[in-house]
Formats: sequence, C-alpha cells, structure tokens
Amino acid sequence: MAVRDATRDDVDEICSLIEEHAAYEGKDDLRLDRAAMAEHLFGVDPKAWVLIAHPDDDADAVAGFAFCWSTLSTWEGKPGIWMDDLFVRPAYRRQGLAAELMAALRERTDGRVEWEMREGNDKATAFYAQLGAVPVTGWVQYRWQL
Repeated sequence: MAVRDATRDDVDEICSLIEEHAAYEGKDDLRLDRAAMAEHLFGVDPKAWVLIAHPDDDADAVAGFAFCWSTLSTWEGKPGIWMDDLFVRPAYRRQGLAAELMAALRERTDGRVEWEMREGNDKATAFYAQLGAVPVTGWVQYRWQL
C-alpha cells in the first residue's frame, strides 16, 4: 500500500473525500470551495496537511486520506498530531489502508496522535482499539463557533 503526502494537484480529490466522508456521516449537502482549500493546505501559511492512500493494484486511484495538523502539548512538552478526518472509500475498505494511514501518522511524531469520533461508531471503535488507542476520559470537548 502506498501512503504519500498530498500535493496541490490532489485538492479536488481531497475535497471529494471530505464531501464523501460528510455524506457517509449523514451530511449530504457539504460542498467545499476547492480554491480556498488549496490555499489552506498549500498556500503561504498552510493550516493543515493531508496523507493520501493508494491501493496496491492501482497507484492512480485515491482510496483514502488522513487530514491533519500539528499540535504542541504543553503537558508533554512535545509536538503531536491532530487528525481531523480519516476516511477510506467503501470500495477500498478492509485492505489495511486505514491502518497504513495511522501508521504513517505514528511515524511522524513521538508525541500524541489525537482525534475525535462520533459516539456509536462501533466499527471505528474496534479499529482504533486494535491499534492500541484508548478514549480520553475526564475531558469535555468545547466548540466556540461564530
């Protein structure tokens, strides 16, 4: 399996993957501005980065992605990664691509790799448990949105 860093040429696929992920989660109306996403990911001051996964048998096919940004833990005193999205297209599931994406993230930091997941997603819960990941207890997530 091939996992690589996304490039500006991947922006349309990245946006398509995000929109497909949103539809999978029940938000069918999400449509992203490709030019804005290109600026966010590959502009002068990038805000995030993306890993792209390809299946073994088709290096041109985009099977999935991990959408991330760097963090810095004050309590650990080291950098980590926040993974905002991990998504593998249905046709490519059960081939180890999600595990490959997660392994690639783990290789990029000796700090924390963190993410959130919707409650009740039993398949994701089982997958993350197989990796050795555990839920964070004792913390409440807040959002301040304008």
